[in-house]
Amino acid sequence: MKYMILSYGSQVDYDGMVGKETGQPAWSPEDVAAMVAFMGEFTKKLEESGELVETRGLAEPVHTRRVSAKDGVPFVTDGPYAETQEVLAGYWVVECESFDRATEIAAELNNCPAPPHILASAYADVRPIMESAAEFG
Repeated sequence: MKYMILSYGSQVDYDGMVGKETGQPAWSPEDVAAMVAFMGEFTKKLEESGELVETRGLAEPVHTRRVSAKDGVPFVTDGPYAETQEVLAGYWVVECESFDRATEIAAELNNCPAPPHILASAYADVRPIMESAAEFG
């Protein structure tokens, strides 16, 4: 079965990583390097185990466009979103034997080094990927 592990952040998180003033403690270059190294090793372990299908990090929310409709007419809203709004930061698609194993993989993300104020609110979602509409419901 395939599962998607979703990681979240906010524009403030992205800004802090590149040294912009956010009102929160700044990420040091060492913090960023440690996070990048952790993510590289995390992904490498999944590749070596044969469980990794795909992974991607997403550009910061300021580069987002939201497409919706009002009175049946499509309209586009450009980022950035409110600083407190969480957005998808990246994802991994894994193929493993169970939901429990996918959850175990996602739990390893709790070991990612980051400033304490980031770790305090960090989380990931794990969702099964449906292969067909017959699996809905």
